[in-house]
Amino acid sequence: MARRNLRRIGASPIESLNEHIEDAGVVAFDFDGTLTVRDSFTAFLKWRAGPARYNRGLVKLIPAAISYLGHRNRGRIKAAAVREYLTGVPREQLEAEARQFAEIMAPRLLRPDAVRTWRRWDQRRAKLVIVTASPDIVVAPFARGLGADLLIGTELAFDEHDRVAGGFVGANCRGPEKVRRLQAVFGPDIHLAAAYGDTSGDREMLAIADEAGYQVFKEKP
Repeated sequence: MARRNLRRIGASPIESLNEHIEDAGVVAFDFDGTLTVRDSFTAFLKWRAGPARYNRGLVKLIPAAISYLGHRNRGRIKAAAVREYLTGVPREQLEAEARQFAEIMAPRLLRPDAVRTWRRWDQRRAKLVIVTASPDIVVAPFARGLGADLLIGTELAFDEHDRVAGGFVGANCRGPEKVRRLQAVFGPDIHLAAAYGDTSGDREMLAIADEAGYQVFKEKP
């Protein structure tokens, strides 16, 4: 499958989206648990930190985990993990590590049946979009490898020295935010040819699709 030019929301486009309207319309895939067998951001943090450092970080995150039981805000606990494991990391270094992680882990993370469905839509000339709550900087190498037209994800904040600041730019890309981000690109009347997800955080995105695939991918690498 030929690779496409990937554009990320909130970042400078690598190349503009093809202005030609594709035959099959827009098809959106959630990433973690849908295209992959498990959470990619957690796997990335563990891979990057190593077992000892990762486990020490988990201990420090216990207060955030306890607080989550009350507020149930996944964005807040994700931000706490970013502060613990990534604060101060230069953008260039993080991008290089994300590429290395994807090269190593793509064969272990991507679901074969999800990839086959992705390729079938690609053959129908659909505009393929990944919409994920994970940081876009971590998912971007996977999206490029799949040939995605567009990646919409949670955006890490960087300071004036282009180092991870320990928070996000905008909202966690989950639930209604997924639809808002799609509308920001394709217009307020966006309707998807198909959407695939695996959690309640995909419900709103699935609701605007002609074909809604919920937890339909089961295969493991």
